[in-house]
Amino acid sequence: MSLQVAYVALGSNLGDRDAHLQFAVLALADLDGVEPTMCSPVYETDPMGPANQPAYLNAVVALETSRTPAALLEAMLDIEERAGRFRQLDTPRWSSRSLDLDLLLFGDRSLDEPNLKIPHPGLAERAFVLVPLADLAPGLVHPVRGETVSSLLRSVPRAGVRPWRRCLRITR
Repeated sequence: MSLQVAYVALGSNLGDRDAHLQFAVLALADLDGVEPTMCSPVYETDPMGPANQPAYLNAVVALETSRTPAALLEAMLDIEERAGRFRQLDTPRWSSRSLDLDLLLFGDRSLDEPNLKIPHPGLAERAFVLVPLADLAPGLVHPVRGETVSSLLRSVPRAGVRPWRRCLRITR
């Protein structure tokens, strides 16, 4: 497979949130066929889902990869598990987590498979993803909606998304 540009959302609201995000970026960089190229600033965001959760830290990393979308997703799930996240069937959706990695976009591809949907289904409605993605690629076009990231961001409320710190390291 030729090199593709992919965008991965990072989130954490348990434990050392910043360390979990930094671990994720460096773990992605350690993968064969994956080269992080840019990382957005980190934002602190209000949680979705169940009440009484700690605030999240969120960022987006751009990377070049020769992996398939499925192989990249499999590696991302392994990275989540190594950071202490274990998916269980009885865990409520949007519950707290040490690390959450979402494959947002993969080139200009559109996929709809049982365990992999690209673009990510919530991408266009979530300020906590669109704000950091717009920092990296405001003119990037959503492959299904045909709108730019900056246009999508104008249509969602930004309340609950606060600057936290500049950027994560993308290399060791």
